[in-house]
Amino acid sequence: MKQARGAAEIVLINPHDYFLYVPLLPEVAAGILEPRRISVSITGTIPGVRLVLGQADEVDFDARRVLFTDPEGREGSLEYDRLVLTVGSVNKLLPLPGVAEHAHGFRGMPEALYLRDHITRQIELAGATDDPDERAARTTFVVVGAGYTGTEVAAHGVLFTDDLARQNSGLSDGPRPRWLLLDIADRVLPELDERLSRTADNVLRGRGVEVRTGTSVKEATSKGVLLDDGEFVDSRSLIWCVGVRPDPLVASMGLPTDKGRLCVDAYLQVPGRPGVFACGDAAAVPDLTRPGQVTPMTAQHAQRQGKVAARNVAASCGQGELRRYEHHDLGFMVDLGGVQAAANPLHVPLSGPVANAVTRAYHLMAMPGNRVRVAADWLLDAALPRQGVQLGLVRSGSVPIDTATPELARVPEGRRKP
Repeated sequence: MKQARGAAEIVLINPHDYFLYVPLLPEVAAGILEPRRISVSITGTIPGVRLVLGQADEVDFDARRVLFTDPEGREGSLEYDRLVLTVGSVNKLLPLPGVAEHAHGFRGMPEALYLRDHITRQIELAGATDDPDERAARTTFVVVGAGYTGTEVAAHGVLFTDDLARQNSGLSDGPRPRWLLLDIADRVLPELDERLSRTADNVLRGRGVEVRTGTSVKEATSKGVLLDDGEFVDSRSLIWCVGVRPDPLVASMGLPTDKGRLCVDAYLQVPGRPGVFACGDAAAVPDLTRPGQVTPMTAQHAQRQGKVAARNVAASCGQGELRRYEHHDLGFMVDLGGVQAAANPLHVPLSGPVANAVTRAYHLMAMPGNRVRVAADWLLDAALPRQGVQLGLVRSGSVPIDTATPELARVPEGRRKP
């Protein structure tokens, strides 16, 4: 927008009117942050950009047109001179029996809100029943995938359920809620440095989380989860954090892909399609710091690729020169809840309260807005007990795991506005 200087119209097609700061989504599910804290208004943050609410359905490259559907089901289209594809990713679903029907992903705000309600509801139902088997099943939570998301969900979740159980008189004399974290890898956070992995593993096990490496799900049912080692875990909660895949729109474009991601060059341009750029999770961007590989699907790369894409769009219009995308990672941070975290800023390994302070400072700097509100919620959470209420605004059927739009709650067809 700054480089356009009013000489070009910039239009953003997006399903909703906010930017979602995904790294803090586990804190919404755990009742630490209110949902609007990590939902930053697009129109308030980037004035001068025209927002069109809609889900992109198709790109007609020959006609240079994008077809979309708005929130009320109406179809529309927009012509373009330059196109930047940043459609992101959705839940990665493996072909395992029952997972699509009984598991819930963790990619969008509706899923986080549903999970917060679901966890609260299971604790309340467990406290109200006299059946010990039902109580045990309702207080057992299974997280599949020990990457960033799964590790943070389990770390925050066990603290959340401990708080809820302490407040529930029906569970005061019962065992603690049980959390299992499963992954086929041989350690948690397998994509990160082993020191970070050990720190996270120690924190999780210290809180009572059952970390099962080399283990995954064979089948899911309404009563529980069958593990691939033959054990059946009675549970009403299967949280699917296995990973992500590019938005299905990428596959529909008929363009070359690399493991489902749109092939681009080092300038983020789509070969053979002049004026078309792509970045973020949906694009296989060459990693110039690791020849022969592409950049991982992380926010750290997506954010920086967006800036390079903007400069290159301007360069394609005669403003400046094209730049290649090259970024050496600055380290990674994993928020483990409470005062615990694992971080290696500038590749300096940190753990405990120091890592937590660095992690939270990084999040506040990275967020495009709402910093004071987020910091205020953190302070209130440190001083006050969690609010254990379930509002029931997002129902289970509204957030299926196998969806191309995890950022939108599904609305029954009969209830759509005409």
